[in-house]
Amino acid sequence: MSNPSLQQLVEQAQTLISLIATHPDYRQLLNEGYQPDLNIADTQTALTYLQWELERNREPSAL
Repeated sequence: MSNPSLQQLVEQAQTLISLIATHPDYRQLLNEGYQPDLNIADTQTALTYLQWELERNREPSAL
């Protein structure tokens, strides 16, 4: 079994986070007062920054 690349894992995580954000059980928790210190948007932002860094490191260095 091969290990997926970090880029693939980030993409999968972004998909899962989006599914969690729209899941009825998660929405219900929010309606009942669930207020985490970090929210779904924070997670999506962190994953986006990670993806940007991975893409930046893949590009050839301009000298």
